[in-house]
Amino acid sequence: MAKIEIKQPIVEEISAGIKDAQSVVLVDYRGLTVEQDTELRKQLREAGVVYKVYKNTMMNFAFKGTDFEGLAPYLNGPSAMAYSTEDATAPARVIAEFAKKAKALEIKAGVVEGTVYDAKGMEAIASIPSRDVLISRLLGSMQSPMANFARVINQIAEKNA
Repeated sequence: MAKIEIKQPIVEEISAGIKDAQSVVLVDYRGLTVEQDTELRKQLREAGVVYKVYKNTMMNFAFKGTDFEGLAPYLNGPSAMAYSTEDATAPARVIAEFAKKAKALEIKAGVVEGTVYDAKGMEAIASIPSRDVLISRLLGSMQSPMANFARVINQIAEKNA
């Protein structure tokens, strides 16, 4: 079997995974212990994020012609890829939080909704709360004035009664 026949399914697997991805984050995982890697994978899985280690050349072939093509310059050294089809900030948020405990883990770069960010840009994106948290904050801020208005109306009605 020729080498291309062996590598083609891997490139297709990567392409299929990132096809609907809202974000992809490249990570340097050198220096992580097996326990740390297992814990990171568990946290990412719970957040709905796929985390895989592929050869840089395979990722480079899969990224060609996609929004993630801008990650090619960052494909050097050991690289792992985390992507999410549901929450654009989840991969960066979980990895950045985990990197606080595991100093060996570092974000190389990422693409969020078609825009390429370096490590500093991904740190900023990691600080953005999840979509659910943002929606609950919005609803909470909308509910507060209505509750205050209802209390005032209730007090007026009790005063006049």
